[in-house]
Amino acid sequence: MRPVLFYSDDYEADIGPHIFPMRKYRLVKEQLLEMGVATPEDIAEPDAATVEDALLVHTQMYVAKLLNGTLSPLEEATLELPYSKELVEKSFLGAGGTVAAVRSSFERGVGVNIAGGLHHAFPDHGEGFCVLNDVAMGVARALEDGLAARVATVDCDVHQGNGTAAIFAHDERVFTFSIHQEHNYPMAKPSSTLDIGLPDGAGGPLYLSNLESALDTIFSEFSPEMVLYVAGADPYEHDLLGGLTLTKQDLADRDEAIMSACASRGVPFVVTLAGGYAERTSDTAEIHAAAIARAITTGESL
Repeated sequence: MRPVLFYSDDYEADIGPHIFPMRKYRLVKEQLLEMGVATPEDIAEPDAATVEDALLVHTQMYVAKLLNGTLSPLEEATLELPYSKELVEKSFLGAGGTVAAVRSSFERGVGVNIAGGLHHAFPDHGEGFCVLNDVAMGVARALEDGLAARVATVDCDVHQGNGTAAIFAHDERVFTFSIHQEHNYPMAKPSSTLDIGLPDGAGGPLYLSNLESALDTIFSEFSPEMVLYVAGADPYEHDLLGGLTLTKQDLADRDEAIMSACASRGVPFVVTLAGGYAERTSDTAEIHAAAIARAITTGESL
């Protein structure tokens, strides 16, 4: 069955001049339609995540601060986004897209959120442009709802998934994997179940060989029943916040390796976008759209 693509025009918040290109969500949706790989019927608007969803991974105090607008100046500075009620509402909506994609993947084999992947949020604070950790919320909801007993996160953002690693540090039901640029944000990197920190300037061959080895480990030693794929576009060679040198073809090969590994084993997977800060936002949108196009093709073959 064709996967449902969860998207809303309301994903985009007004954050003023900022390196995080929130307009990329709309650009990705438009490009998928222009490519002809998706139709308007494939796209569904999600419900916002609930407070209960957020409390599966975030503290009650942090969620209350978000809802009441009582973040401290330090907490807002750590978030690196200007606080607003609009930002919080749209963060709950984006997280709702990931929760919906998780539920949809259980039924269709593949779920897609044209947003999400905000892996830097911790239980008690947000950081690195991430208000809510939608990845962790999706994992926790899958476990809570009995959709899977073992869930793996495959985090391919150029930055280590520190928030997700911290949230599930002591949960044996979750395998957290992150392949990233070692000498990049965040400075402090809580241990994932498996971390691969690559040197500055690492390119496709080194990246892909390490990824293939990690996938073998995840599936042979953990046997996940669901995978959440954090498909960051920022390992791209022209990314402004990255220092790896993957080409668009390398990134397409990465997507293929992960999705094929899941599909060949009959493991449902979810795609979220995560970071992407290319010199040209159109390049970021193209990389994200290619990943989703591959997910659609994979879903059709299941």
